Amino acid sequence: MAARRALTAAGRSTWRSLGPAVTLRVPLQLRRLSAAAAGRAAPTDTSAKRSTSRPAASITHDWIGPPNPLSNLRPIVYRVPENESELEARLRHLRQETEDWNHDFWTNQNITFSKEKETFIISHLKAKGLTGRDESGRRQSLNSEEMSMFYKSFLDKNRIRHANYNKSRQWYRRNFTITFLMARVALNSMWRTLSERHSSKKNSTPPT
Repeated sequence: MAARRALTAAGRSTWRSLGPAVTLRVPLQLRRLSAAAAGRAAPTDTSAKRSTSRPAASITHDWIGPPNPLSNLRPIVYRVPENESELEARLRHLRQETEDWNHDFWTNQNITFSKEKETFIISHLKAKGLTGRDESGRRQSLNSEEMSMFYKSFLDKNRIRHANYNKSRQWYRRNFTITFLMARVALNSMWRTLSERHSSKKNSTPPT
């Protein structure tokens, strides 16, 4: 099946479809900050929200989009199966809410990272008697040893916040509830399949 294409908020890249199998993603602190740490600063405009051009929900596949420029998380449009049960709908809504919750956290964190990084660079350049740009108009930067001081300082300051995020009751409650609902959906599906097979076998048996 060909992947359905849709524009992202930035008007680039495409969506791709995956089968119904789903994994729970636990965001990693350094992974979410890796883009900025590599010298590609995260956007500071909070108006760059998730794509408003998402594809319509499929009945057979989840749609996975390119990483959001703010949170670095891939947006997901969860499939809506035919004859979706109340339990399946509850699971889908909770998973979508959890995606949005993660997106908001990492958006705020990456924006904070970008702003503090910029402030750090400017203050250290001023201490050297330098401006933000050289005589040719090119942006000036600090060396890797100087920037490592900022990265360590930022991680130390945010260690408790990340620990609270990873260990928060809300995060564990969400994961537990999602896992529990997925197990219930799987059991219901298996029971429905067995019942249909039994009914089909019973109906196909010729009368004696």
